[in-house]
Amino acid sequence: MMKSIVQRASSAALRSASPNNSKNFPSYLLAAPSTEITKFPSGLRVASETILGSNTATVGVWIDAGSRYETRHNNGAAHFLEHMAFKGTSKRTQYQLEIEIENMGGHLNAYTSREQTVYFAKVFEKDVPRAMDILADILLHSRLDPRAISRERDVILREMKEVNKQNEELVLDHLHGTAFQGSGLGRTILGPESNIRTLTRDDLHEYIQTHYLAPQMVIAGAGAVDHGELCDLAHHYFGGLRTELNEEERESDAVCLDEGKFVGSDVR
Repeated sequence: MMKSIVQRASSAALRSASPNNSKNFPSYLLAAPSTEITKFPSGLRVASETILGSNTATVGVWIDAGSRYETRHNNGAAHFLEHMAFKGTSKRTQYQLEIEIENMGGHLNAYTSREQTVYFAKVFEKDVPRAMDILADILLHSRLDPRAISRERDVILREMKEVNKQNEELVLDHLHGTAFQGSGLGRTILGPESNIRTLTRDDLHEYIQTHYLAPQMVIAGAGAVDHGELCDLAHHYFGGLRTELNEEERESDAVCLDEGKFVGSDVR
């Protein structure tokens, strides 16, 4: 494993923090499993929490690349990529991907928020290496087939209709839109209908290139995971990630660097 900066916070450390620890910390905190964090020189971080006696594990990739980092031009790209990640890679067809997960008895999923995009797998302990291989494959080697992109537009538009029927979801979109006008935080996660209909393969590929950077990623695992093994897997599959954008990329239409300042307002 490559040299790294390691930080560790554990229940044992809490117990030794004070001679009167029983008065300072609740019992459930003292009994909590250890959390280990490793930061590679590239900025990539690995965090794990090992639960003794567990036979299953959840491993995932958390990326600081939600809708708040999009521009008017590519708003909706992060969510669109979430859909495309399961449509086949350079190594696996969509069918092969589905069969492999099914034969493992595993579960593969993803979600997009304003702050993050997350891809994760729930598998048995012995299948953690395969799960990491699959996660890296769908994240870094998605085919982004133009025909699949065209088909997925209608899927996302139907999803948008369903979201717009839920007042609890819709009111939050309006809240962000009026509170953070003109910034990335004011835009919706799904993006406007016009973008869903016009985003291209090049737009999606550019989003990956400019946002899937090592400092913006955390590889996380919980359950039947070994931290050292997870670090080795992270280095193997994600060790080649770019660490920063060049000047031209920072000034491109694909990157939103605004701070999302609050604007006093209301919407009716």
